[in-house]
Amino acid sequence: MDFSSVFRNLGFLLEASWITIYLSFISFIFALIVGTVIGTLRSFKIPYLLDKVFIIYLEIFRGTPLLIQLFFIYYGLPQVGISMTSYQAAILGLSLNFGAYISEIIRSGMNSIDKGQQEAAKSLGMNQRTMLFYILYPQALRIVLPPLTNTYAAILKDSSLVSVISITELTRAGQLIYVRTYEPFEVYLTLGVFYFVMTYTISLLSKILEKKMNYN
Repeated sequence: MDFSSVFRNLGFLLEASWITIYLSFISFIFALIVGTVIGTLRSFKIPYLLDKVFIIYLEIFRGTPLLIQLFFIYYGLPQVGISMTSYQAAILGLSLNFGAYISEIIRSGMNSIDKGQQEAAKSLGMNQRTMLFYILYPQALRIVLPPLTNTYAAILKDSSLVSVISITELTRAGQLIYVRTYEPFEVYLTLGVFYFVMTYTISLLSKILEKKMNYN
């Protein structure tokens, strides 16, 4: 084994890692917004038509591969006049895909809270917004935090798929190094270590947050 080529390209890999972190973080924020809005609405009674629209969105994005969704957004939408950069397409694809999963996490967290608390809040004169932010969301957060951090780790790993739309993130950087060096073992082992360090860091942060929330 010879890792000299990997060390020579360490700066390139670190730069690509930051792109991976950036894409996954921005996508997670948008996915969290989408998932929270849809999950919250679906935990209450909403118009039948709106609920069906949400269900169609969920079934499409959970029932088709993320890779196909990225291809469709980046290469297919320009055919109907909707063009975007590779970064915009990557963030949109990751956000919509994982937003569908997060919406179900949020909905299950909201539904796990005793309905009697909603009735008590209404009897005290709280409006829907106040009840959400002071009663329901704080309790739901304790429940959904572990699956949300797992989802973020999944976005971080699945961001490797955006290499197919010309983004030089960590996986793409490794492929470029491999093409020049023909050292697959060293290159892909290094990529594995990079991804492990990032996801393990997320896992540690999640445990710290869980302990802090349980302590409070």
